[in-house]
Amino acid sequence: MVTGDNVNTARSIARSCGIIGVNDDFLVLEGKEFNQRIKDENGNVIQEKVDAIWPRLRVLARSSPQDKYILVKHIISSTLNANREVVAVTGDGTNDGPALKKADVGFAMGIQGTDVAKEASDIILTDDNFNSIVKAVMWGRNVYDSIAKFLQFQLTVNVVAVICAFVGACVVAESPLRAVQMLWVNLIMDTLASLALATEPPTEELLQRKPYGRTKPLISRTMMKNIIGHSLYQLTVIFVLLFAGPQLFDMESGISGSTQFRPTQHFTMIFNAFVLMTLFNEINSRKIHGERNVFKGFFSNPIFYGIWIVTLCLQFVIVHFGSYAFACHWLTLEQWAWCILFGVGTLLWGQIVTSIPTHKLPKNLAVGSDVPDIDTFPGIDGSAADSELRKGQVLWLRGIARLQTQLRVINAFHETMSDYPPDIRKAFLAHHDSPILDRKFTKI
Repeated sequence: MVTGDNVNTARSIARSCGIIGVNDDFLVLEGKEFNQRIKDENGNVIQEKVDAIWPRLRVLARSSPQDKYILVKHIISSTLNANREVVAVTGDGTNDGPALKKADVGFAMGIQGTDVAKEASDIILTDDNFNSIVKAVMWGRNVYDSIAKFLQFQLTVNVVAVICAFVGACVVAESPLRAVQMLWVNLIMDTLASLALATEPPTEELLQRKPYGRTKPLISRTMMKNIIGHSLYQLTVIFVLLFAGPQLFDMESGISGSTQFRPTQHFTMIFNAFVLMTLFNEINSRKIHGERNVFKGFFSNPIFYGIWIVTLCLQFVIVHFGSYAFACHWLTLEQWAWCILFGVGTLLWGQIVTSIPTHKLPKNLAVGSDVPDIDTFPGIDGSAADSELRKGQVLWLRGIARLQTQLRVINAFHETMSDYPPDIRKAFLAHHDSPILDRKFTKI
């Protein structure tokens, strides 16, 4: 807590808010002492001295706006941890502007806050209620997790489909999954699954875990473990059905050239098993942090289980009534039972994959840890813009500059035309039929 109040008042409020506890190892400093500790004899701020203070600093009282800015700036620049610190700042006054602007996330008060604070912040609390920050954090983490869930599910389907099509084309000269069947799989993967996995409601458990760092991989080692593990299971089932299915289930092989233009139970069973394994893996994808109970909160999201049931029903209709349209042949009750068993096996296999210790896996399995450098980019004149300038601001300024140029041209036109007689000006405007040329703009 950084405040201009008396240190005793600030300490009391911090205890009431839970910022400091009885047995905590913390620092409570005033602005004057804070500056003495972090600056050298020439008045320059030393990063090493700031690093020695900020991890234990809980309250900074009698501070100036410059102290707040220095604290934010040097926490961001700190290298004590492997990941760069992510700093959030709240403020409502004009003096809070520099710190709000420098922070990764700035919160401003919508009612009591000044225009300067609102302009410098990233998020405005319209009700001035700090509980809204907790809701924002909860929903932000939920959105991030929803994206990760969808990525885990989609990459698993892509890996299995691509390898299955490639091996099928190389070994048996045709893919066991037909083009129209792949369209249905893509509909499940891209549309229905995105709606189901992205509508998971946030829970209080999201606030119990530590926040992600800036360099945390988008696809973690746990997610990669799930992707590889479930892909191996599904590919094993598909290849067993492809090469040994006719013998195991006493049905005609779909590999022979005489049946390539008509649906067969062989390839239909492969397609059905793949879709059912994908559907049950969608349930596994609800958890991305190694949780074993994948059904926890399942019935709290009617959109998820509604889409799941509808997809299962549509799959039954496609298999039984798809005929030549979906290259499907009806399956017997026993074949359906085996396909459902393979799908349920995905849930059981998921428990085995979860038991594999993630910390023993190679760190290079994680993907997406690079942070894009957006501090500099081409400015209006093609040079590097200031690091605080955002791309949206650049586009806005370019548009304003272009509009100003156009208006100057119009004004120059009117000044030129003023030298001509009125009848000539009127005839010229009537000939070009441009209403904007008939109007003179004096300023923008």
